[in-house]
Amino acid sequence: MRETLVLLHGFAGTRHTWEEVAAHIGRQGAGQQGYRPLALDLPGHGEAAGAESPITFEGSVEHVLAGCPERFALAGYSLGGRIALQVALAAPERVSRLVLVSTTAGISDPAERAERRDADRRLADELERVPYETFIARWRAHPLFARDPPSVSALAVAEHRRNRPDALAAALRGLGTGEMDPLWHRLSGLEMPVLVIVGERDEKFRALGDRLLALLGNGRLLTAPGGHVLPLESPAALATAFAERSPA
Repeated sequence: MRETLVLLHGFAGTRHTWEEVAAHIGRQGAGQQGYRPLALDLPGHGEAAGAESPITFEGSVEHVLAGCPERFALAGYSLGGRIALQVALAAPERVSRLVLVSTTAGISDPAERAERRDADRRLADELERVPYETFIARWRAHPLFARDPPSVSALAVAEHRRNRPDALAAALRGLGTGEMDPLWHRLSGLEMPVLVIVGERDEKFRALGDRLLALLGNGRLLTAPGGHVLPLESPAALATAFAERSPA
């Protein structure tokens, strides 16, 4: 029986972020060694937009664990990676393997974290005030996405449009990077194999990937072709990386 690989999307995405990755996994995993992909909508996103307010990390961990089998492999992209880390720390006996894609363990500096928290709250206010298409355009103009191919930008915008702005505002207030207690000091306690994947164009998260690897007791780092939004830009590369399991 194939093991379930739970897939968590990033901010303003949905479970559809993983469709091409899941399709490649399905083509690779016809035998007993393959994964059965299970993509979830995180609170405030997609079909989980009606999640009770306020949205919190603790509630998101419970949401993920409730939607998973008793034991599973877990992969998270960006926001989904930060939540995946919290799931693995909260229930390590249930997570057989962890994959962190374009993500971080939080902002260590308290002043920088407070500044990011304030910025995210202003952005959440904007989500409730301006036309949604204006917000989408502003979000996609971030330098992190500046060199995305047009096809990737189109897919990302389609993901945004699957969400409700009010629900995203609630998610940003509860799950923004500035709202998260940093987890760097806890990484050495993760005993399951951890694969960290970063995009070759994603300089910021390549540095964060190096930092993650240095603190993980059972980790390895992979650089994939693409920028920050690897599930949309390099789904085949991610599926191949997921299939290459490290020894437990």
